[in-house]
Amino acid sequence: MYDILIIGAGPAGMTAAIYGQRGGKKTIVFDKLSYGGQVINTAEVANYPGIPNMTGLDFADKTYNQMKDLGAEMSYEEIFEIRDADKPIKTVITTSGKEYQCKAIIIATGSSPRPLGVENEDRFRGAGISYCATCDGAFFRDKTVAVCGGGNTALEDAEVLSDIAEKVYLVHRRDEFRADATNVKRVKSKKNVELVLDSVVTAIKGERFIQGIEVENKKTGEKRELKIDGLFVAIGQMPENDIFKDVVKLNKAGYVEASEDCLTGTDGIFAAGDCRAKKVRQITTAVSDGAIAALAAIEHINKTEY
Repeated sequence: MYDILIIGAGPAGMTAAIYGQRGGKKTIVFDKLSYGGQVINTAEVANYPGIPNMTGLDFADKTYNQMKDLGAEMSYEEIFEIRDADKPIKTVITTSGKEYQCKAIIIATGSSPRPLGVENEDRFRGAGISYCATCDGAFFRDKTVAVCGGGNTALEDAEVLSDIAEKVYLVHRRDEFRADATNVKRVKSKKNVELVLDSVVTAIKGERFIQGIEVENKKTGEKRELKIDGLFVAIGQMPENDIFKDVVKLNKAGYVEASEDCLTGTDGIFAAGDCRAKKVRQITTAVSDGAIAALAAIEHINKTEY
């Protein structure tokens, strides 16, 4: 029997475990792969208060060790199902068939950037390809970059990068953007931003680092090579919440509907980090969610009769 069972070992999940253990609750964290989440793929974490210029892996290691030193358990298993979600004692089942009982559950499965699906994308991830301009834009000062996407995130990334990079290509598969009109207007006013519309990325080129991309105009079939130092992919996120659809409410995009206090509509189940419906997804907001969710879970356990 565990007090708090956490699904996902990214910054949100591990922070929740730290707060759970410090609150005197027996806590276990599950992750199907490893601890750290997306942060382990980040070459440098430069925007976390108090610890600038740390690698993502180092950040994950330090958070994991802090969690373990406090007594939290870690299990590398994939969760298959949650049973008795509406009861005080809940049962979590792994894909291997093991069952775990707990008093509160924190969903912290995160989300992953939607990939382009182009050859060499994985090869250059962290070597010129990024999925977060806010996180990595500073590494491309006075260089040439491209942003791929047409929503608000892509337009905001292009605007941020226009103040950092010398040149920004904005590649979008349509001739109109899905982003808000105000975002589009601001980006179009930037003299160093070139719109590459009706186009898709068909090839990624380079040796140790990315050096260019090939784009194809969908209407004319014309191909063009853009010499770049960095590519920012902003074509959406993919939450991994399908297994919870009968337990908590998901929005149309698949994110868990939870309030700012991380409460879901199901008593004793909380959501923290990038898996939650929210506007800003950063390490800082993930750890904030983890703390809030853990404190809420502790309060729930303390006032519930078992």
